[in-house]
Amino acid sequence: MSLLSHCGVQELQNSGIHDITKDEVSTGTTIIAAIYDGGVIIGADSRTTTGAYIANRVTDKLTKVCDNIYCCRSGSAADTQAITDIVAYYMDLTSVQMGEPPLVRAAANVFKNLIYENRHQLTAGVIVAGWDSRFGGQVYSINVSGTIVQQNISIGGSGSSYLYGFMDSQYKDGMSQQECENLVLNAIALAIKRDGSSGGVVRMGVINHTGSIQRKLVLGDQLPKFYDNIYEEKPQISSGGDATMA
Repeated sequence: MSLLSHCGVQELQNSGIHDITKDEVSTGTTIIAAIYDGGVIIGADSRTTTGAYIANRVTDKLTKVCDNIYCCRSGSAADTQAITDIVAYYMDLTSVQMGEPPLVRAAANVFKNLIYENRHQLTAGVIVAGWDSRFGGQVYSINVSGTIVQQNISIGGSGSSYLYGFMDSQYKDGMSQQECENLVLNAIALAIKRDGSSGGVVRMGVINHTGSIQRKLVLGDQLPKFYDNIYEEKPQISSGGDATMA
């Protein structure tokens, strides 16, 4: 008897019950990058899912490309990790050849080329953010088809669909670092509240002229609290003064 049969996998397949072990590990997620007056703020939740199963509660979706450039990953965890490793290798070579930290747009274009050329085999959407001495803080969004767009603020992942109106109303040019941090934290907390594929802790990073990232972690029980849309039936007061339930 094979190990799979001994574990009951064969019977599970024959029964017609969906086998979650066959699902792709996905960073169904909420990722955000925003420019403030002096650098960029990046943030993400930490939940990784395999279908409806939570495979990892504390994933780090803020991945280093080089000291001054990071990416936020969404889509297939394996695909985004592989692409990021390749881009990091190219950026290390560039840094050695140029004798200075690579440009953020150079890393974003390598991401774009890899995703576009392999768009039929990969499921990878990334936000590339960083700071360089030539162009300052920058944010580039690259979707699963390889389209690249430079933005002041970018949101991605399954939780982003709950945030467009909030971000449009709250973000403004020239925000201070603290204002931008609060915006990113509140946005991710709101997405976690509504999106089943987002959850866990919130990881954030600040990238500026120092050429390195300052990381911050907010645990799940420390996230901002928002209104719970739960109806609670309240007792009504009768004319006689006795409390009765409606």
